[in-house]
Amino acid sequence: MQYWLFKSEPSAFSWEMLKSKGTAGQEWDGVRNYQARNNMRAMQIGDLGFFYHSNEGLAVVGIAEVCKLAHQDSTTDDARWECVDIRAVRDVPKPVTLDDCKANPKLTDMVLVNNSRLSVQPVSADEWREICRVGGVDPAP
Repeated sequence: MQYWLFKSEPSAFSWEMLKSKGTAGQEWDGVRNYQARNNMRAMQIGDLGFFYHSNEGLAVVGIAEVCKLAHQDSTTDDARWECVDIRAVRDVPKPVTLDDCKANPKLTDMVLVNNSRLSVQPVSADEWREICRVGGVDPAP
């Protein structure tokens, strides 16, 4: 099991919008950063990720699951850009803000804290457990 963080501006695509897609999920399209694309290429079915509202809210608000492996991004004909599909698994009862992460000594090495612009990023198992603890979520899949 690997863990990830998916960032989206809620005005463009929100956690509520992902939940409305049901078990079919949603293509995580439009990513045009090689590092983020490579992160998606490394994902496996069943990997979990935090859904993070960027710009508005700045908080982890949900947990998503990878439900389709990396494939051509349907929003471009450029073969360099791939994406995965994700589906909503559960809400985070107490959203965990960027400020919460920055203030937590257990999260000082987290990519979100050090490179908050990366739209798809890895999360270590220890970081996963800590954010789940702070957010009031059982870290088990």
